[in-house]
Amino acid sequence: MINILYIKIMSKFLKNIFGTLSDKPWEKKQIETDNHHHGKTFDISLQTSAVIVIFGVSTVLFTLIVTGYLYSIPVSQDTGYLLKPNLLWLNTLILLFVTYFFNKITNDLKNNKSEKVKNNLLIIGFLSYLFLFGQIFFWFQLMRSGNYVSTNNYFSSFYIFTTLHGLHLLGGLLFWGKVFSKINKLKKEEFIKEQKNIDALSLYWTFLLIVWIIFFSIMYIFNDTVIAWCRTLLS
Repeated sequence: MINILYIKIMSKFLKNIFGTLSDKPWEKKQIETDNHHHGKTFDISLQTSAVIVIFGVSTVLFTLIVTGYLYSIPVSQDTGYLLKPNLLWLNTLILLFVTYFFNKITNDLKNNKSEKVKNNLLIIGFLSYLFLFGQIFFWFQLMRSGNYVSTNNYFSSFYIFTTLHGLHLLGGLLFWGKVFSKINKLKKEEFIKEQKNIDALSLYWTFLLIVWIIFFSIMYIFNDTVIAWCRTLLS
């Protein structure tokens, strides 16, 4: 009984995904169905669509880095070399605040409250640059203590991940700069014109936060557990 129900659910699921591939647009019945379709499958803006495409590419890239880290830790690696910095907590908190302020902006625009939009966007830019400077400062701390890319697999993965994450953040800041320059020239009641751009930015920063939290959990909070698990895989 359970197997039959599972097969029915899966067949319906696959039909919804791949059903359009079997459509025959030259048939009369299908023509009538297509004519009633409004022509828009997803109600999302071009900006959000672009961000989703970036999500796909970036997710594959970051997944490869994490997978490479998990499968490349040697059994003999000394966990005494691993970092335990408080600065990573601060940077995580900064990204959380950025996401919080983006949510405030999007909610204010939806409720036609545009008084603090410009100030909140400025705070977001400041916090994002502060995050990047914190990362650079932390790299210098690591190098001064003798921990380089070549030290071990842990630090090589750390440098690669934080560099790529920082480059993604820089790309977001370029887009943020364009949006903020437009907002700066508009009157408060005209801020709503940039809502699609701001929504896309908010989604992008949320993605960066999620990626950072996964990295932070694997390489900091649950680092010893992850390394122990990797050792069981490799041995």
